[in-house]
Amino acid sequence: MSMKKVTIITDSTSDLSKELLERYQIGRFSLHVHLGEKSYLDGVDITPDEIYAWSDANEATPKTSTPSPAEAIETLEKYLEEDNEIICFCLSAQMSGCMNVMRLAAESLEAEDRIFVVDSKNLSTGIGLQIIEAAILAQQGMSAAEIVEKITALQPKVRASFVVDTLTYLHRGGRCSGVAALAGSVLKLHPSIVVEDGAMHPSKKYRGKMERVILEYVKDMTPALLNAKKDRVFLTHSGCDQAVIDAVKEQLEALNYFEEILITRAGCVITSHCGPGTLGVLFIEN
Repeated sequence: MSMKKVTIITDSTSDLSKELLERYQIGRFSLHVHLGEKSYLDGVDITPDEIYAWSDANEATPKTSTPSPAEAIETLEKYLEEDNEIICFCLSAQMSGCMNVMRLAAESLEAEDRIFVVDSKNLSTGIGLQIIEAAILAQQGMSAAEIVEKITALQPKVRASFVVDTLTYLHRGGRCSGVAALAGSVLKLHPSIVVEDGAMHPSKKYRGKMERVILEYVKDMTPALLNAKKDRVFLTHSGCDQAVIDAVKEQLEALNYFEEILITRAGCVITSHCGPGTLGVLFIEN
């Protein structure tokens, strides 16, 4: 009996660029973004900039939703046709029902022995970091069960945080506990938001111009960054000025530590909840 090939798939909230999906041979399926009555597929027929334009015009934030049960089944069936084991990474179960939908789809296909649905306990490239590690293990010939075990053990070491420019989106979306109180503040506060155990929590509060805030946030992270796995660090943003992105990249390069600095732009679902001008530096701690 030959070893089953392990196929890794992810929902669209992992914010991996097309280039990275191709490099690591990762499949992707979309969540939905709803602008008023209209529904779109994340990363397929809507862009983050269109979301901002709609939000500003309507003074509302988009709603997002998981794939339908039928879409989930269709996605998994496609990969089951090849004689593969499948690992499906989903947005934190505390933030979305996506994992549940995919798990039920695997059950209705009676393929739970071949489909491993993983609660990433994270979002954005906090999921992306796990997926890349999983893809590398798959290339090394590990079975799906072994990979899932290794990644689950790694999850507490994934460091995902970001600084938000505006609290409006997080406040309206109700996705982050403790933000409501902050949103009421008239001071120009930019909290850093940290993902812990699958949920978002406000962390240090920064004041002042966003450009300065972002550089201070990265500086505060330096000790942790110098204790990270050296392979890669993500700089993920939801549409920041190029000058800000370049400045952060320089800051990370100046550490002279990471083998690869990966810059990605957040997709439509993440964008819908964090709003414009958000930037995060994400890595795995040693």
